[in-house]
Amino acid sequence: MRHLVTLDDLSNFEIEGVFRLAAGMQSQLETWAGICRSKLLATLFYEPSTRTRLSFESAMERLSGGTLGFADPSGTSATKGETLADTARMVTNYADLIVVRHNWAGAAQVMARYASIPVINGGDGSHAHPTQALTDLYTIIRRKGQVEGLNVGVCGDLRYGRAAHSFSLAVARFGGKLIHIGPNGLQMPPWVMTRLDKLHAQKPLEVARIRDVIASLDVIYVNRLQEERLPPEVNPAAVRGSYLLNAAVMKHAKSDAMIMHPLPRVNELSYELDDDPRAAYFEQSANAVPIRMALISSLLGLEQLILTQPPQRSIAAAENPCDNPGCVTHHENYLFAERETFGDMFAVCRYCGCLIAG
Repeated sequence: MRHLVTLDDLSNFEIEGVFRLAAGMQSQLETWAGICRSKLLATLFYEPSTRTRLSFESAMERLSGGTLGFADPSGTSATKGETLADTARMVTNYADLIVVRHNWAGAAQVMARYASIPVINGGDGSHAHPTQALTDLYTIIRRKGQVEGLNVGVCGDLRYGRAAHSFSLAVARFGGKLIHIGPNGLQMPPWVMTRLDKLHAQKPLEVARIRDVIASLDVIYVNRLQEERLPPEVNPAAVRGSYLLNAAVMKHAKSDAMIMHPLPRVNELSYELDDDPRAAYFEQSANAVPIRMALISSLLGLEQLILTQPPQRSIAAAENPCDNPGCVTHHENYLFAERETFGDMFAVCRYCGCLIAG
């Protein structure tokens, strides 16, 4: 049994296999209809979602499977104090696959630990969003043919944007050159930068204004301000709109550049760009369905995609709890802090990925 909590759970070979399967499903949908008949997908959404939840439900329905779940945790036993571990054990009895979105970083890892069916991370706090990253890479490859060698600008709230975290790490794995564009105080967090450096030999250029680098970018990946996650010391009004991408800015971009956004957009991506042939964000949203179809059928073992062994992980008990207050270990008191080590280079929290000193 395999889970998808972060992209570390898949090798590059497996990711490329998912892309090939998604392309086949996209072009010959009728061939794959029926493959998930009698299978049920549980969508456990403790946080608001439109695209992720609906695209997963669309993917399962297109494979002739069924869905059950919730999009409002106030109507569930979570309000009575039920733990993630017990929810995972319970849902195992009702479904064949779980997709979970939660506001705590590491919540998907907890689900994967206690469920006896595959678990997919639909976004956990400000940590990771692996299926979004797969969709993003697939969209780039469909337009550009490859990721390797492209100048990829990741713009906006990089500190709290889970889609930006997963996307940057995915781009680095496939050979793209990263440029990070973020307002002061909202730059990419140290745990992402350390992974980029130590695991992928990348030290992205960091700038505050998109105008300074727009002419060199092949891909422009815009992210909204994550106002729901900002700490009190960050004033949204001070940064809101500081990285607006509009037609005036795009006049300086390459004629074949791609504009991407995981959506929803708020005030960082102008509507006047919707008719620009370089805009790829609605195409990006549409591509989420075949990608999630491919993931569902792969993790359920219902097609011929070869899943190899995931990379070896070194996990051990941590001496101290995680410093990240948004980590699930601070909310579920039966959990013990764990560290994942990468040789003698660095160690991170097993749940939220944040760096652990020492």
